[in-house]
Amino acid sequence: MSQTVEDIKPGYPLFGQPEYQEMMARKRELFEEGHDAEKVQEVFEWTTTEEYKELNFARKTLTIDPAKACQPLGSVLCALGFEKTLPYVHGSQGCVAYFRTYFNRHFKEPVACVSDSMTEDAAVFGGQKNMFDGLQNAMALYKPEVIAVSTTCMAEVIGDDLNAFIGNAKKEGYIDESVPTPYAHTPSFVGSHTTGWDGMFEGMARYFTLNEMEDKSVGSNGKINLVPGFETYLGNYRVIHRMMKEMGVDYSLLSDPTEVLDTPADGEYRMYAGGTPIEEVKDAPNAITTILLQPDHLVKTKKFVEGTWKQEVPALSIPMGLDNTDAFLMKVSELTGKPIPASLETERGRLVDMMTDSHTWLHGKSFSIFGDPDYLMGLAKFLQELGCEIKHVLCHNANKRWRKKMEALLAESPYTENAEVFVGKDLWHFRSLVFTNKPDFMIGNSYAKFIQRDTKAKGEEFEVPLIRLGFPIFDRHHLHRNTTLGYEGGMYMLTTLVNAVLEKLDTDTSDFGKTDYGFDLVR
Repeated sequence: MSQTVEDIKPGYPLFGQPEYQEMMARKRELFEEGHDAEKVQEVFEWTTTEEYKELNFARKTLTIDPAKACQPLGSVLCALGFEKTLPYVHGSQGCVAYFRTYFNRHFKEPVACVSDSMTEDAAVFGGQKNMFDGLQNAMALYKPEVIAVSTTCMAEVIGDDLNAFIGNAKKEGYIDESVPTPYAHTPSFVGSHTTGWDGMFEGMARYFTLNEMEDKSVGSNGKINLVPGFETYLGNYRVIHRMMKEMGVDYSLLSDPTEVLDTPADGEYRMYAGGTPIEEVKDAPNAITTILLQPDHLVKTKKFVEGTWKQEVPALSIPMGLDNTDAFLMKVSELTGKPIPASLETERGRLVDMMTDSHTWLHGKSFSIFGDPDYLMGLAKFLQELGCEIKHVLCHNANKRWRKKMEALLAESPYTENAEVFVGKDLWHFRSLVFTNKPDFMIGNSYAKFIQRDTKAKGEEFEVPLIRLGFPIFDRHHLHRNTTLGYEGGMYMLTTLVNAVLEKLDTDTSDFGKTDYGFDLVR
């Protein structure tokens, strides 16, 4: 079974070789004690039925394939967006390995994040000693200018106090008193990655501004603050920078991990690349206002900005698609007095032209979508603008207030008014939905590829193709550099959607002499 250098094969053809097929058949027969193929097929068919769907949706205490990640993963991404900041997680080493590999697989980049490696003794006696050693080692080895601390389940279950532990570490000389150490409690057993991002941003803002408000005055620096929220499309940070610069707006993008997650291969390793300078965070209360680009999950941030910075947060939605981008740019123009330049008007016109060109192919196509709250709000609005139908909207990490907001949005269009909205449900629920009320396409992250495979297993006529938009994207390369915000993002998403429709049409009309009456060259 060993491979020779001259005949190296990747996994798919390798495991198709006779010796591997024989080995796996022997393993199934002698060790797995599984059911025969007929029984497996019988159970599979049952799981695609309306009867099974009712049982599936009746479960209360079990999650199968959650459509979310945990809080500290979000806190790590937030911390990576600040200059020379090291994410530090107070908890077990395995958790941090998960966060790092999750981001590694999505961004195809090394991700700096340290753990103080709590084990069984820390679970009994508390993790203060781990934090003492961990902070000391982090400073000695990685020399950050800021250490942003968050927690995992273990630390939260036993009630470790980050404020006290960090204070004691400084008092006893493990790190210098001058080292900034913002923190956030991010228990993984509640909330999600978006909650964790929000918590860490509020922790950064609190640490650097709460006790420094005496000389702050809203509007005195003439800038606007932009808070991106949990954002994994690097092109979205870049498009926000570009639009603001084209408008001539003075602004601060508070948390920008673009450079550290997209460093060049030029022989130099950059642990800290780019990021929002801490001075901009300290100056943020002097801005005209703070715009939340993903307001539905930035709950703590909004409360802190309004309560401590005394800024009025504009009521906007994520700037995705045509109308939402219009509203965002007009609000920025209103706040700053800067006109929307001809370059952005031209870009808008190009998006409208693309929508017109593709309308005949997208009109009436049905989609089932899942993902994070703000992303789904923007995506649903854009699908409406394209004349698409929506059958299901599933958000594992949203609340009842978000559900009502989504239902109100869907009711605005005859193409989406019959869509079903599900909150707190997972991808095994989503699987039942696409089997019992088949859409033309699914839109979501890489995990839905298993649902596409299952629908195809039932028969080619039942297959629901997956369009990959969201986070994480593990099984395709370089999509994280794309853009979903602004007019540019609308162009990318429209291109992705319409070409998926056309690719499916080619597949359906490619049988020689049978279905190829519709196999046209020009679409």
